[in-house]
Amino acid sequence: MHNSESVIASLENAPDIILPLVREVPAAVLKRRPQPGKWSAHEHACHLAVVHKIFFLRLDAMLREPNPRIEPYNPDQNETEDHLLQMNLDESLERFAAERRRLVDRLKALHHADWNRTAEHPEYSHYSLFIMFRHLALHDLFHAYRIEELLLKKAWD
Repeated sequence: MHNSESVIASLENAPDIILPLVREVPAAVLKRRPQPGKWSAHEHACHLAVVHKIFFLRLDAMLREPNPRIEPYNPDQNETEDHLLQMNLDESLERFAAERRRLVDRLKALHHADWNRTAEHPEYSHYSLFIMFRHLALHDLFHAYRIEELLLKKAWD
């Protein structure tokens, strides 16, 4: 049994947590990476805007086809190392909020049975619409946590 309403609420509320959090990060450390190969607060925030496109494509495929194959998304393999650093933060945050509203509206319109639709994901034993959007809600919190770690970091190498 799953609770799609809780997942939708988490997705809907994420911008209200993440946008003010990002705005709290001092400009001097916004693009600073904690160590080579680890993302800055700017990169974590921009990444959240980038992934909506992937989830819309997956949602469309899962509603259109029975058990489609989902391609994994690995930002380290799919983009250049500085791709997210080059993005405009303000535009990315606006896009994140707008795309999230659009996504939440679509999810609210789903029928209960739609949440059980499945796909084949090579990295997971099973995958459904519910799992995919629960994953996205947890993904939001993961990146928000990383942003907060960078915001509160006392010592920088």
